[in-house]
Amino acid sequence: MEKCISPVIAMITPGILNLLMENRKLSLDEAADLLYRSQLYEALEDEKTKVWRLSYPMLYDMLEEELTTGKITFPEEQ
Repeated sequence: MEKCISPVIAMITPGILNLLMENRKLSLDEAADLLYRSQLYEALEDEKTKVWRLSYPMLYDMLEEELTTGKITFPEEQ
């Protein structure tokens, strides 16, 4: 993982984890397991995707899409 985005990911993940726990009624460990094993988290760690620039609610929606359909729709650059 790129050092420059590590702090950003550390700031984003709690928000995503809280939404997972709240909306899916998961424990912190269950939510973390889901997030850290996801394609979304892999994309977050890849600086080239620029996914880390999105808000955590938008990232959560992308994660829900992945968990529901097995696919992620990445927003286009604007």
